[in-house]
Amino acid sequence: MADSPTPFERFVQGILPENPVYRQLLGLCPTLAVTNGMKPALTMACSVGFVLLCANIVISLIRNLLKPHLRIVIFTLTIATFVTIADRFLAAYFFQMSKTLGPYIPLIIVNCIIICRCEVCASKQGVVTAASDAIGQAIGFGLALSSIAAVREILGTGMLFGIRVLPSAWPDWVIMVLPPGAFITLGLLLGFVNWIGIIRSKGAAK
Repeated sequence: MADSPTPFERFVQGILPENPVYRQLLGLCPTLAVTNGMKPALTMACSVGFVLLCANIVISLIRNLLKPHLRIVIFTLTIATFVTIADRFLAAYFFQMSKTLGPYIPLIIVNCIIICRCEVCASKQGVVTAASDAIGQAIGFGLALSSIAAVREILGTGMLFGIRVLPSAWPDWVIMVLPPGAFITLGLLLGFVNWIGIIRSKGAAK
């Protein structure tokens, strides 16, 4: 399709303009559940990125064979295959992290980000474009999780990646590493991103 976004446009859009968390509000379950620390957040981001890239490539390769009434089933089966690979890899080589993330790795199967990209891009465009879209969306998802996790871990424990970055006299805001802290941080960062967007749009209109 001549008017479809190019691979570069897909890549760039996924990072900020169409950020899956801050712009599309997708994948909020893992975003809220695993961002009490940078390590689980980055592990989840890498896992989602792996599944997203592999699923987009496979769906793009078979896009001309997809039947409209079976496409969601094919999407789900394809995603489930790569989620199983990611889950078993973590269990084999990063067992403690696998236990920490618990059911959230298997739940990548129903992650709206991946199904959305399969439907919007991979089932309609070529492999290069689908892969570029997946990488951009994965980076955008990783940035969102990292920003939320960094705020929560620093304010909640005074540390980042287990290394103290705030003075020992700084009182730990324990609420930040608890579920309410996830909602507070996400809400504040969403507001900040939207505010930046408004400022930029006003500047472009002048």
